[in-house]
Amino acid sequence: MFLHKEAPCMVFSSLLFVFVFLVICYLIYAIMPGIRSRNAVLLVSSLIFYAWGGPRLVLLLMGMTLVCYIGARMIGRTERHRRLWLVLTLVISLGLLAVFKYTGFLLENIRSLVGFPEVIPQITLPIGISFYTFQLISYVVDVYRREVPAQKNYALLLLYAALFHQCIAGPIIRYSDVHEEILNRRCTLSDVSRGVTRFSVGLAKKALLANGCAAMVADLIPTESAALAGTSGAAILLAAVCYMLEIYLDFSAYSDMAIGMGLMVGFHYRENFNYPYVADSVTDFWRRWHISLSSFFRDYVYIPLGGNRVRPLRHIFNMLVVWFLTGLWHGASWNFVLWGLYYFVLLVFEKYVLRLKKQPHGVLRALRTACTLVAVCFGWMIFYYTDLSMLFTACRGIFTLNGNAFLDMTARTVFLNNIFLLAVSVLACTPLCPAIGKFFARRREEKSGTFSCAAVGVYDALTAIVPVGLVGLSLLALVGNSYNPFLYFRF
Repeated sequence: MFLHKEAPCMVFSSLLFVFVFLVICYLIYAIMPGIRSRNAVLLVSSLIFYAWGGPRLVLLLMGMTLVCYIGARMIGRTERHRRLWLVLTLVISLGLLAVFKYTGFLLENIRSLVGFPEVIPQITLPIGISFYTFQLISYVVDVYRREVPAQKNYALLLLYAALFHQCIAGPIIRYSDVHEEILNRRCTLSDVSRGVTRFSVGLAKKALLANGCAAMVADLIPTESAALAGTSGAAILLAAVCYMLEIYLDFSAYSDMAIGMGLMVGFHYRENFNYPYVADSVTDFWRRWHISLSSFFRDYVYIPLGGNRVRPLRHIFNMLVVWFLTGLWHGASWNFVLWGLYYFVLLVFEKYVLRLKKQPHGVLRALRTACTLVAVCFGWMIFYYTDLSMLFTACRGIFTLNGNAFLDMTARTVFLNNIFLLAVSVLACTPLCPAIGKFFARRREEKSGTFSCAAVGVYDALTAIVPVGLVGLSLLALVGNSYNPFLYFRF
Protein backbone atom coordinates (compact mmCIF):
# COMPACT_ATOMS: atom_id res chain seq x y z
CA MET A 1 0.00 0.00 0.00
CA PHE A 2 1.42 3.36 -1.05
CA LEU A 3 1.26 6.18 1.49
CA HIS A 4 2.06 9.78 0.68
CA LYS A 5 4.46 11.86 2.68
CA GLU A 6 2.22 14.74 3.70
CA ALA A 7 3.43 18.33 3.91
CA PRO A 8 2.95 20.06 7.27
CA CYS A 9 0.73 23.11 7.41
CA MET A 10 -0.84 25.65 9.68
CA VAL A 11 -4.25 24.46 10.85
CA PHE A 12 -7.34 26.42 11.85
CA SER A 13 -7.59 24.48 15.12
CA SER A 14 -4.31 25.74 16.55
CA LEU A 15 -3.53 28.52 19.00
CA LEU A 16 -1.00 29.96 16.55
CA PHE A 17 -3.64 30.39 13.87
CA VAL A 18 -6.53 31.59 16.05
CA PHE A 19 -4.68 34.01 18.31
CA VAL A 20 -1.77 35.15 16.13
CA PHE A 21 -2.22 34.67 12.40
CA LEU A 22 -5.95 35.38 12.17
CA VAL A 23 -5.86 38.33 14.59
CA ILE A 24 -2.93 40.04 12.85
CA CYS A 25 -4.35 39.40 9.37
CA TYR A 26 -7.80 40.78 10.16
CA LEU A 27 -6.51 43.76 12.14
CA ILE A 28 -4.34 44.85 9.19
CA TYR A 29 -7.25 44.13 6.84
CA ALA A 30 -9.60 46.31 8.92
CA ILE A 31 -7.36 49.40 8.83
CA MET A 32 -6.75 49.26 5.08
CA PRO A 33 -8.75 51.93 3.20
CA GLY A 34 -9.87 50.29 -0.05
CA ILE A 35 -10.70 46.99 -1.70
CA ARG A 36 -7.39 46.81 -3.59
CA SER A 37 -5.28 47.14 -0.47
CA ARG A 38 -7.54 44.73 1.42
CA ASN A 39 -7.24 42.17 -1.35
CA ALA A 40 -3.46 42.59 -1.16
CA VAL A 41 -3.57 41.85 2.58
CA LEU A 42 -5.63 38.70 1.99
CA LEU A 43 -3.34 37.54 -0.84
CA VAL A 44 -0.11 38.03 1.12
CA SER A 45 -1.65 36.41 4.20
CA SER A 46 -2.87 33.47 2.13
CA LEU A 47 0.54 32.88 0.58
CA ILE A 48 2.20 33.03 4.01
CA PHE A 49 -0.42 30.61 5.35
CA TYR A 50 0.15 28.18 2.48
CA ALA A 51 3.96 28.58 2.65
CA TRP A 52 3.84 27.19 6.18
CA GLY A 53 3.87 23.77 4.53
CA GLY A 54 6.95 24.66 2.47
CA PRO A 55 7.81 27.56 0.13
CA ARG A 56 8.12 25.23 -2.86
CA LEU A 57 4.46 24.32 -2.53
CA VAL A 58 3.56 27.98 -3.02
CA LEU A 59 5.45 27.93 -6.32
CA LEU A 60 3.32 24.98 -7.46
CA LEU A 61 0.12 26.80 -6.51
CA MET A 62 1.26 29.97 -8.28
CA GLY A 63 2.42 28.01 -11.32
CA MET A 64 -0.85 26.11 -11.69
CA THR A 65 -2.78 29.36 -11.29
CA LEU A 66 -0.60 30.93 -14.01
CA VAL A 67 -1.36 28.05 -16.37
CA CYS A 68 -5.10 28.50 -15.83
CA TYR A 69 -4.79 32.28 -16.05
CA ILE A 70 -3.10 32.07 -19.46
CA GLY A 71 -5.44 29.34 -20.66
CA ALA A 72 -8.57 31.28 -19.69
CA ARG A 73 -7.23 34.49 -21.25
CA MET A 74 -6.56 32.68 -24.53
CA ILE A 75 -10.00 31.02 -24.42
CA GLY A 76 -11.63 34.41 -23.92
CA ARG A 77 -9.50 36.08 -26.59
CA THR A 78 -9.85 33.68 -29.52
CA GLU A 79 -12.75 31.88 -31.21
CA ARG A 80 -10.77 29.56 -33.44
CA HIS A 81 -8.71 27.60 -30.93
CA ARG A 82 -10.86 27.82 -27.78
CA ARG A 83 -11.27 24.05 -27.44
CA LEU A 84 -7.54 23.48 -27.97
CA TRP A 85 -6.65 25.92 -25.18
CA LEU A 86 -9.24 24.32 -22.89
CA VAL A 87 -7.87 20.82 -23.46
CA LEU A 88 -4.28 21.98 -23.06
CA THR A 89 -5.04 23.75 -19.78
CA LEU A 90 -6.97 20.79 -18.38
CA VAL A 91 -4.25 18.32 -19.39
CA ILE A 92 -1.55 20.36 -17.62
CA SER A 93 -3.64 20.94 -14.49
CA LEU A 94 -4.85 17.35 -14.15
CA GLY A 95 -1.41 16.09 -15.13
CA LEU A 96 0.24 17.97 -12.26
CA LEU A 97 -2.41 16.63 -9.87
CA ALA A 98 -1.79 13.10 -11.13
CA VAL A 99 1.99 13.39 -10.79
CA PHE A 100 1.90 14.51 -7.19
CA LYS A 101 -1.03 12.39 -6.04
CA TYR A 102 -0.99 9.18 -8.07
CA THR A 103 2.58 8.50 -9.27
CA GLY A 104 3.49 6.34 -6.29
CA PHE A 105 0.17 4.50 -6.40
CA LEU A 106 0.62 3.73 -10.10
CA LEU A 107 4.23 2.58 -9.70
CA GLU A 108 3.35 0.37 -6.75
CA ASN A 109 0.66 -1.41 -8.78
CA ILE A 110 3.05 -1.82 -11.72
CA ARG A 111 5.64 -3.33 -9.38
CA SER A 112 3.10 -5.78 -7.99
CA LEU A 113 2.43 -6.96 -11.55
CA VAL A 114 5.87 -7.01 -13.19
CA GLY A 115 8.32 -6.74 -10.29
CA PHE A 116 9.79 -3.30 -10.99
CA PRO A 117 10.65 -0.56 -10.26
CA GLU A 118 12.37 -1.65 -7.06
CA VAL A 119 12.36 1.81 -5.50
CA ILE A 120 9.22 3.94 -5.44
CA PRO A 121 9.86 7.66 -4.91
CA GLN A 122 8.27 9.31 -1.88
CA ILE A 123 6.52 12.33 -3.34
CA THR A 124 5.30 14.97 -0.91
CA LEU A 125 1.59 15.54 -1.42
CA PRO A 126 0.98 19.31 -1.61
CA ILE A 127 -1.68 20.29 0.91
CA GLY A 128 -4.99 21.13 -0.74
CA ILE A 129 -3.90 20.35 -4.30
CA SER A 130 -7.11 18.42 -5.03
CA PHE A 131 -9.23 21.37 -3.92
CA TYR A 132 -7.48 24.24 -5.63
CA THR A 133 -7.00 22.20 -8.82
CA PHE A 134 -10.75 21.63 -9.03
CA GLN A 135 -11.43 25.30 -8.31
CA LEU A 136 -9.14 26.41 -11.12
CA ILE A 137 -10.59 23.81 -13.49
CA SER A 138 -14.12 25.05 -12.76
CA TYR A 139 -12.96 28.60 -13.52
CA VAL A 140 -11.41 27.67 -16.87
CA VAL A 141 -14.43 25.60 -17.93
CA ASP A 142 -16.83 28.37 -16.92
CA VAL A 143 -14.82 30.84 -19.02
CA TYR A 144 -15.02 28.39 -21.91
CA ARG A 145 -18.79 28.14 -21.42
CA ARG A 146 -18.94 31.97 -21.33
CA GLU A 147 -20.52 31.87 -17.88
CA VAL A 148 -17.85 34.19 -16.43
CA PRO A 149 -15.34 36.56 -18.05
CA ALA A 150 -11.65 35.70 -18.00
CA GLN A 151 -9.88 37.47 -15.12
CA LYS A 152 -7.33 39.93 -16.53
CA ASN A 153 -5.50 40.42 -13.24
CA TYR A 154 -3.35 37.42 -12.32
CA ALA A 155 -3.12 38.52 -8.68
CA LEU A 156 -6.91 38.43 -8.30
CA LEU A 157 -7.10 34.94 -9.79
CA LEU A 158 -4.32 33.86 -7.43
CA LEU A 159 -6.31 35.32 -4.54
CA TYR A 160 -9.30 33.20 -5.60
CA ALA A 161 -7.17 30.05 -5.75
CA ALA A 162 -5.06 30.69 -2.64
CA LEU A 163 -7.53 32.33 -0.24
CA PHE A 164 -6.61 30.73 3.08
CA HIS A 165 -10.22 30.38 4.20
CA GLN A 166 -10.80 27.42 1.92
CA CYS A 167 -7.63 26.66 -0.07
CA ILE A 168 -6.55 23.68 2.05
CA ALA A 169 -9.71 21.59 2.37
CA GLY A 170 -12.56 23.40 0.69
CA PRO A 171 -15.36 23.95 0.24
CA ILE A 172 -14.70 24.01 -3.51
CA ILE A 173 -15.66 27.59 -4.38
CA ARG A 174 -16.80 28.46 -7.89
CA TYR A 175 -15.25 31.58 -9.37
CA SER A 176 -18.72 32.62 -10.54
CA ASP A 177 -19.86 32.73 -6.90
CA VAL A 178 -17.15 35.11 -5.69
CA HIS A 179 -15.77 37.08 -8.62
CA GLU A 180 -18.06 40.05 -7.90
CA GLU A 181 -17.09 40.01 -4.22
CA ILE A 182 -13.40 39.85 -5.09
CA LEU A 183 -13.80 43.08 -7.03
CA ASN A 184 -16.28 44.83 -4.77
CA ARG A 185 -17.65 43.67 -1.43
CA ARG A 186 -19.04 45.15 1.74
CA CYS A 187 -18.81 43.64 5.20
CA THR A 188 -21.60 44.53 7.61
CA LEU A 189 -21.62 44.14 11.38
CA SER A 190 -24.21 41.40 10.90
CA ASP A 191 -21.78 39.52 8.63
CA VAL A 192 -18.98 39.85 11.17
CA SER A 193 -21.24 38.66 14.00
CA ARG A 194 -22.47 35.66 12.04
CA GLY A 195 -18.93 34.92 10.91
CA VAL A 196 -17.52 34.93 14.43
CA THR A 197 -20.32 32.65 15.63
CA ARG A 198 -19.87 30.26 12.72
CA PHE A 199 -16.10 30.14 13.23
CA SER A 200 -16.56 29.48 16.96
CA VAL A 201 -18.97 26.61 16.28
CA GLY A 202 -16.53 25.06 13.82
CA LEU A 203 -13.59 25.42 16.21
CA ALA A 204 -15.57 23.71 18.98
CA LYS A 205 -16.67 20.92 16.63
CA LYS A 206 -13.05 20.19 15.80
CA ALA A 207 -11.31 20.75 19.14
CA LEU A 208 -13.96 19.28 21.45
CA LEU A 209 -15.93 16.73 19.45
CA ALA A 210 -14.02 15.53 16.37
CA ASN A 211 -10.73 15.17 18.24
CA GLY A 212 -12.53 13.38 21.08
CA CYS A 213 -14.11 10.90 18.67
CA ALA A 214 -10.71 10.38 17.00
CA ALA A 215 -9.19 9.52 20.38
CA MET A 216 -11.91 6.92 20.93
CA VAL A 217 -11.16 5.31 17.55
CA ALA A 218 -7.46 5.17 18.44
CA ASP A 219 -8.27 3.52 21.79
CA LEU A 220 -10.52 0.90 20.20
CA ILE A 221 -8.80 -0.11 16.95
CA PRO A 222 -5.21 -1.43 16.86
CA THR A 223 -2.99 -0.64 13.91
CA GLU A 224 -1.88 -4.23 13.26
CA SER A 225 -4.03 -6.86 11.58
CA ALA A 226 -3.18 -9.61 14.09
CA ALA A 227 -4.29 -7.45 17.00
CA LEU A 228 -7.42 -6.39 15.12
CA ALA A 229 -8.43 -10.05 14.79
CA GLY A 230 -8.67 -10.27 18.57
CA THR A 231 -10.64 -7.03 18.99
CA SER A 232 -14.19 -7.51 20.17
CA GLY A 233 -17.13 -7.02 17.82
CA ALA A 234 -18.57 -4.27 20.03
CA ALA A 235 -15.26 -2.38 19.94
CA ILE A 236 -15.15 -2.52 16.12
CA LEU A 237 -18.77 -1.35 15.88
CA LEU A 238 -18.24 1.44 18.39
CA ALA A 239 -15.10 2.54 16.53
CA ALA A 240 -17.06 2.60 13.25
CA VAL A 241 -19.72 4.84 14.79
CA CYS A 242 -17.06 7.10 16.32
CA TYR A 243 -15.26 7.42 12.99
CA MET A 244 -18.58 8.17 11.31
CA LEU A 245 -19.13 11.00 13.80
CA GLU A 246 -15.50 12.15 13.57
CA ILE A 247 -15.33 12.53 9.82
CA TYR A 248 -18.53 14.58 9.66
CA LEU A 249 -17.67 16.76 12.65
CA ASP A 250 -14.09 17.24 11.40
CA PHE A 251 -14.91 18.13 7.82
CA SER A 252 -18.04 20.18 8.56
CA ALA A 253 -16.01 22.02 11.23
CA TYR A 254 -13.49 23.08 8.60
CA SER A 255 -16.30 24.25 6.32
CA ASP A 256 -17.95 26.13 9.20
CA MET A 257 -14.69 27.91 9.97
CA ALA A 258 -14.06 28.70 6.30
CA ILE A 259 -17.56 30.11 5.84
CA GLY A 260 -17.23 32.08 9.08
CA MET A 261 -13.88 33.62 8.14
CA GLY A 262 -15.27 34.49 4.72
CA LEU A 263 -18.22 36.32 6.29
CA MET A 264 -15.85 38.36 8.47
CA VAL A 265 -14.40 39.98 5.33
CA GLY A 266 -17.51 40.02 3.14
CA PHE A 267 -17.30 36.71 1.24
CA HIS A 268 -20.46 34.59 1.19
CA TYR A 269 -19.55 30.98 0.49
CA ARG A 270 -22.19 28.36 -0.17
CA GLU A 271 -23.02 25.72 2.41
CA ASN A 272 -21.05 22.48 2.09
CA PHE A 273 -23.09 20.27 4.42
CA ASN A 274 -26.79 19.98 5.21
CA TYR A 275 -26.93 17.46 8.08
CA PRO A 276 -26.30 14.36 5.94
CA TYR A 277 -26.94 11.91 8.79
CA VAL A 278 -30.65 12.71 8.80
CA ALA A 279 -30.93 11.63 5.14
CA ASP A 280 -33.60 9.02 4.32
CA SER A 281 -31.72 7.50 1.37
CA VAL A 282 -28.22 7.27 -0.01
CA THR A 283 -29.26 9.63 -2.80
CA ASP A 284 -30.43 12.13 -0.19
CA PHE A 285 -27.19 11.63 1.75
CA TRP A 286 -25.13 12.72 -1.24
CA ARG A 287 -27.31 15.79 -1.73
CA ARG A 288 -26.30 16.79 1.79
CA TRP A 289 -22.67 15.60 2.08
CA HIS A 290 -19.74 17.63 0.67
CA ILE A 291 -22.13 19.53 -1.56
CA SER A 292 -19.40 21.47 -3.37
CA LEU A 293 -17.65 18.26 -4.52
CA SER A 294 -20.91 16.58 -5.53
CA SER A 295 -21.98 19.61 -7.54
CA PHE A 296 -18.53 19.79 -9.19
CA PHE A 297 -18.76 16.20 -10.48
CA ARG A 298 -22.38 16.78 -11.47
CA ASP A 299 -21.70 19.93 -13.50
CA TYR A 300 -18.29 19.09 -14.98
CA VAL A 301 -18.42 15.30 -15.44
CA TYR A 302 -21.90 13.81 -15.06
CA ILE A 303 -23.92 16.30 -17.13
CA PRO A 304 -21.32 16.58 -19.94
CA LEU A 305 -21.44 12.78 -20.21
CA GLY A 306 -25.21 12.99 -20.72
CA GLY A 307 -26.46 12.86 -17.13
CA ASN A 308 -29.71 10.95 -16.77
CA ARG A 309 -31.13 12.09 -20.12
CA VAL A 310 -29.85 8.97 -21.83
CA ARG A 311 -30.76 5.31 -21.99
CA PRO A 312 -30.51 3.33 -18.71
CA LEU A 313 -27.27 1.51 -19.63
CA ARG A 314 -25.57 4.76 -20.61
CA HIS A 315 -26.88 6.39 -17.44
CA ILE A 316 -25.39 3.59 -15.35
CA PHE A 317 -22.09 4.02 -17.19
CA ASN A 318 -22.15 7.77 -16.47
CA MET A 319 -22.71 7.04 -12.78
CA LEU A 320 -19.88 4.51 -12.81
CA VAL A 321 -17.44 7.06 -14.21
CA VAL A 322 -18.48 9.71 -11.67
CA TRP A 323 -18.21 7.43 -8.65
CA PHE A 324 -14.95 5.86 -9.76
CA LEU A 325 -13.48 9.35 -10.07
CA THR A 326 -15.05 10.43 -6.77
CA GLY A 327 -13.37 7.55 -4.98
CA LEU A 328 -10.04 8.09 -6.70
CA TRP A 329 -10.15 11.84 -5.93
CA HIS A 330 -10.19 11.07 -2.22
CA GLY A 331 -6.93 9.19 -2.27
CA ALA A 332 -4.39 7.04 -4.10
CA SER A 333 -5.49 3.75 -2.60
CA TRP A 334 -7.76 0.92 -3.69
CA ASN A 335 -10.00 1.28 -0.65
CA PHE A 336 -11.04 4.74 -1.86
CA VAL A 337 -11.84 3.35 -5.32
CA LEU A 338 -13.84 0.57 -3.64
CA TRP A 339 -15.60 3.19 -1.52
CA GLY A 340 -16.66 5.10 -4.63
CA LEU A 341 -17.85 1.94 -6.39
CA TYR A 342 -19.74 0.93 -3.25
CA TYR A 343 -21.82 4.10 -3.50
CA PHE A 344 -22.25 3.57 -7.23
CA VAL A 345 -23.87 0.19 -6.52
CA LEU A 346 -26.11 1.62 -3.78
CA LEU A 347 -27.26 4.52 -5.94
CA VAL A 348 -27.99 2.29 -8.94
CA PHE A 349 -29.91 -0.05 -6.61
CA GLU A 350 -32.02 2.83 -5.28
CA LYS A 351 -32.62 4.26 -8.74
CA TYR A 352 -33.46 1.13 -10.72
CA VAL A 353 -34.55 -1.47 -8.14
CA LEU A 354 -36.09 0.35 -5.18
CA ARG A 355 -37.17 3.31 -7.35
CA LEU A 356 -37.36 5.64 -4.36
CA LYS A 357 -39.27 8.80 -5.18
CA LYS A 358 -41.68 9.92 -2.51
CA GLN A 359 -40.33 11.39 0.69
CA PRO A 360 -41.69 9.23 3.51
CA HIS A 361 -43.04 10.37 6.86
CA GLY A 362 -43.26 8.96 10.35
CA VAL A 363 -42.13 5.41 10.97
CA LEU A 364 -41.23 4.74 7.34
CA ARG A 365 -38.92 7.75 7.24
CA ALA A 366 -37.27 6.69 10.51
CA LEU A 367 -36.76 3.18 9.12
CA ARG A 368 -35.27 4.47 5.88
CA THR A 369 -32.99 6.85 7.78
CA ALA A 370 -31.79 3.99 9.98
CA CYS A 371 -31.04 1.82 6.93
CA THR A 372 -29.20 4.72 5.29
CA LEU A 373 -27.08 5.25 8.42
CA VAL A 374 -26.10 1.57 8.45
CA ALA A 375 -25.09 1.75 4.77
CA VAL A 376 -23.14 4.98 5.32
CA CYS A 377 -21.44 3.61 8.43
CA PHE A 378 -20.20 0.58 6.49
CA GLY A 379 -19.05 2.94 3.74
CA TRP A 380 -16.92 4.80 6.28
CA MET A 381 -15.35 1.50 7.32
CA ILE A 382 -14.22 1.03 3.71
CA PHE A 383 -12.93 4.59 3.79
CA TYR A 384 -11.05 4.11 7.07
CA TYR A 385 -9.24 0.82 6.43
CA THR A 386 -6.72 1.63 3.70
CA ASP A 387 -5.51 -1.98 3.99
CA LEU A 388 -8.30 -4.11 2.51
CA SER A 389 -7.19 -7.17 4.47
CA MET A 390 -7.82 -5.23 7.68
CA LEU A 391 -11.24 -4.23 6.39
CA PHE A 392 -12.05 -7.91 5.84
CA THR A 393 -10.76 -8.75 9.33
CA ALA A 394 -12.89 -5.98 10.87
CA CYS A 395 -16.03 -7.13 9.06
CA ARG A 396 -15.48 -10.69 10.27
CA GLY A 397 -14.80 -9.41 13.77
CA ILE A 398 -18.16 -7.66 14.02
CA PHE A 399 -19.83 -11.09 13.75
CA THR A 400 -17.16 -12.73 15.99
CA LEU A 401 -15.92 -14.85 13.07
CA ASN A 402 -12.29 -14.26 14.08
CA GLY A 403 -12.78 -16.27 17.25
CA ASN A 404 -13.11 -13.00 19.14
CA ALA A 405 -15.67 -12.05 21.79
CA PHE A 406 -18.49 -9.65 20.98
CA LEU A 407 -18.16 -7.53 24.14
CA ASP A 408 -15.11 -6.95 26.28
CA MET A 409 -13.96 -4.61 29.01
CA THR A 410 -12.24 -2.23 26.58
CA ALA A 411 -15.40 -1.52 24.59
CA ARG A 412 -17.48 -1.19 27.76
CA THR A 413 -14.99 1.17 29.43
CA VAL A 414 -14.46 3.42 26.39
CA PHE A 415 -18.22 3.70 25.87
CA LEU A 416 -19.07 4.52 29.49
CA ASN A 417 -16.18 6.98 29.87
CA ASN A 418 -17.23 8.87 26.76
CA ILE A 419 -21.01 8.57 26.82
CA PHE A 420 -21.52 12.32 27.26
CA LEU A 421 -19.12 13.08 24.39
CA LEU A 422 -20.99 10.64 22.16
CA ALA A 423 -24.37 12.15 23.06
CA VAL A 424 -23.21 15.70 22.28
CA SER A 425 -21.53 14.53 19.06
CA VAL A 426 -24.74 12.86 17.89
CA LEU A 427 -26.70 16.01 18.75
CA ALA A 428 -24.22 18.10 16.73
CA CYS A 429 -24.98 15.95 13.67
CA THR A 430 -28.68 16.95 13.77
CA PRO A 431 -30.39 20.26 12.93
CA LEU A 432 -31.88 20.53 16.44
CA CYS A 433 -29.64 23.33 17.75
CA PRO A 434 -30.04 25.52 14.61
CA ALA A 435 -33.80 24.94 14.79
CA ILE A 436 -33.84 26.23 18.38
CA GLY A 437 -31.77 29.25 17.32
CA LYS A 438 -34.19 30.02 14.46
CA PHE A 439 -37.13 29.70 16.86
CA PHE A 440 -35.72 32.37 19.18
CA ALA A 441 -34.72 34.52 16.20
CA ARG A 442 -38.32 34.52 14.94
CA ARG A 443 -39.57 35.48 18.38
CA ARG A 444 -37.03 38.29 18.41
CA GLU A 445 -38.39 39.64 15.14
CA GLU A 446 -41.98 39.53 16.42
CA LYS A 447 -41.16 41.57 19.58
CA SER A 448 -44.67 41.20 20.95
CA GLY A 449 -46.03 39.37 23.94
CA THR A 450 -44.41 38.42 27.22
CA PHE A 451 -42.90 35.25 25.80
CA SER A 452 -41.42 37.03 22.79
CA CYS A 453 -39.84 39.67 25.01
CA ALA A 454 -38.26 36.95 27.14
CA ALA A 455 -37.15 35.15 23.99
CA VAL A 456 -35.42 38.31 22.79
CA GLY A 457 -33.41 38.44 26.01
CA VAL A 458 -32.50 34.76 25.80
CA TYR A 459 -31.53 35.05 22.13
CA ASP A 460 -29.37 38.14 22.68
CA ALA A 461 -27.65 36.51 25.66
CA LEU A 462 -26.96 33.32 23.74
CA THR A 463 -25.56 35.11 20.68
CA ALA A 464 -23.16 36.98 22.96
CA ILE A 465 -22.20 34.17 25.32
CA VAL A 466 -22.10 31.06 23.12
CA PRO A 467 -19.22 32.11 20.79
CA VAL A 468 -17.09 33.24 23.74
CA GLY A 469 -17.86 30.07 25.65
CA LEU A 470 -17.08 27.82 22.68
CA VAL A 471 -13.77 29.55 22.01
CA GLY A 472 -12.87 29.31 25.71
CA LEU A 473 -13.63 25.58 25.88
CA SER A 474 -11.76 25.01 22.63
CA LEU A 475 -8.77 26.90 23.99
CA LEU A 476 -8.67 24.60 27.02
CA ALA A 477 -8.80 21.56 24.73
CA LEU A 478 -6.05 22.89 22.45
CA VAL A 479 -3.56 23.94 25.12
CA GLY A 480 -0.73 21.44 25.03
CA ASN A 481 -2.36 19.57 22.16
CA SER A 482 -0.14 18.17 19.43
CA TYR A 483 -0.47 18.85 15.71
CA ASN A 484 -3.95 17.67 14.72
CA PRO A 485 -4.76 18.49 11.09
CA PHE A 486 -8.20 18.04 9.62
CA LEU A 487 -8.90 14.66 8.03
CA TYR A 488 -9.49 16.07 4.56
CA PHE A 489 -6.04 17.67 4.43
CA ARG A 490 -4.73 14.37 3.06
CA PHE A 491 -7.10 14.50 0.07
